[in-house]
Amino acid sequence: MSELTNDPKIERLTRQRLAAEEGAKALEEVAKKAADIRANMARLRTLRLAKEAQEARTEIFAGNQPKRKPKKQFSSQ
Repeated sequence: MSELTNDPKIERLTRQRLAAEEGAKALEEVAKKAADIRANMARLRTLRLAKEAQEARTEIFAGNQPKRKPKKQFSSQ
């Protein structure tokens, strides 16, 4: 049995298997981070568009207001 544990082929296959498992975990982490980044970008885009729409509504509302004439001040002369 000790001959099997010292077999270079088995050791190499074990290293390859471990490397493949670690590589798969690393790819999963990268994919998860990329998905999180895309979700955050979509959230921020939604907030930016809502802010721009609100600013446009405010600008339109301010442009539609009638202009008031300044009050005349009476002088006591």
